[in-house]
Amino acid sequence: MSMQRWIFGIVALFVMMIPMTFTPAATAGDLLLEILLEKGIITKDELIRLKAEEEKREAAKAAEQTKKKPEVEVDFGKEKQAVAKASEPSKKKSGVEVGFGKKGFTLATRDGLFKTKIQWRFQGRYTFPERGDPRNAGAFEDNEESTFELRRVRMKVGGHGYKPWIKYYFEVDWQPMRSDSNDQARASTRLIDWRIMLEKFKWAKLRIGQWKINYSRERVDSSGKQTMVERSIMNRVFTIDRQMGMMLYGRVNPGTILDANYYLGIFSGAGRGVNNDDDNMMYMGRIQWNVFGRELKWRQSDVKFHKKPTGSVSFGAYTNKGKCTRWSSGGCGSLGSLSRAGDKFSTSVADGRYQTSGMQFGSAFKYRGFAWQHETHWKKVKDTEAAAGLERTNMFGGYLMAGYFPHYLISAVPKPLEIAFRYSHVDPDTDASGDFRQEFTTGFNWFFAGHRNKLTLDLSHLTLENETPDLEAYAEQRVRLQWDVSF
Repeated sequence: MSMQRWIFGIVALFVMMIPMTFTPAATAGDLLLEILLEKGIITKDELIRLKAEEEKREAAKAAEQTKKKPEVEVDFGKEKQAVAKASEPSKKKSGVEVGFGKKGFTLATRDGLFKTKIQWRFQGRYTFPERGDPRNAGAFEDNEESTFELRRVRMKVGGHGYKPWIKYYFEVDWQPMRSDSNDQARASTRLIDWRIMLEKFKWAKLRIGQWKINYSRERVDSSGKQTMVERSIMNRVFTIDRQMGMMLYGRVNPGTILDANYYLGIFSGAGRGVNNDDDNMMYMGRIQWNVFGRELKWRQSDVKFHKKPTGSVSFGAYTNKGKCTRWSSGGCGSLGSLSRAGDKFSTSVADGRYQTSGMQFGSAFKYRGFAWQHETHWKKVKDTEAAAGLERTNMFGGYLMAGYFPHYLISAVPKPLEIAFRYSHVDPDTDASGDFRQEFTTGFNWFFAGHRNKLTLDLSHLTLENETPDLEAYAEQRVRLQWDVSF
């Protein structure tokens, strides 16, 4: 009997292994067990137990194959492997991710529908002997000033909501400077930028809000992404600065010889944070040809080291009727220079008195550490209440600037160092004499982390034509040192 048990064990083991190797042989295994029962080698209880064990193994194997083995689907006569579906339903991504990058701290939902970037910026400056740009004889001959100041302290918040192409941005200025301790009005915090951008299509985008209008490249370039400490002397006269309104813009024919950007806008014309007080509007247009089929960002210095030449040529124009003859981050203002009628432009005049129009032609170029940009501006202010022949004041000005990282020419020069030069000129009344101004500035930049952390030193020679032709022009030298950091 012991021999029979031994044979039974061997046979039973063999029978149990058959379905593990060849599933179709399960029927042959059942027949073999029946024969063993008839010969008396196994009992009926043992037969039942063996069949139950076999059924369990087959069920487990079938479940394992269903879970792992991909199904075969037929698609137009071709077989393709279908990905097995998980037994549990998929869960939507939820929660918020926190990070830090080039544009500051980031909060974003995992589904990608919402994102907010928060960045802080600090700009500390030392200036001698003049804080600003002297514009008249008195400013050239006044007392010297040695000044430390927080020129800009900003908080920037931007991102998108509901859809990645529904974008928003606003910027708060925390530290406007004051001329004295009693000038409390200028010490208030200011919301200088706020806007919503609908950018689903590259060729047609819409912007609504308040921002630096895309007219002058030098003005639109952020003060934190400039080559020199501050913008040129021509900026005050020719910029249209921040306005409230809406603009259609986009890029067409990208990567071709006809690659171009366009900007068409309508604005209140009253400047930053001021409601329009009449029914006149400002109209602006700009066309920018991307010469090499590559778009040039609104920033100065070739920090990114463009390996391919990238440049643009632009033309822009605007017109506005109101009481403003110039604009700044403070809003609507007056040029404060003399017209041919001998009267100063003033903001305390009847609404719609001044018809102000302007045009600009510009170019920009970057390649292998070299950066160039220039603009030429024309501006006309028509006083609709002045006497005939004395109502128009024509202005002319511009700048050209070039910078280079000499390390790419002389390897011994430190890589973070950039050397630059800028020339600028302003003629506030082309029909008058004694008011032509010039600027000659040499700059040095040391980039710790690109424009996000840099030191800038610039030296300027500033001149003003003398009202008396036989006398030398007024002149002043100025030095400025600035640390600009964003985090």
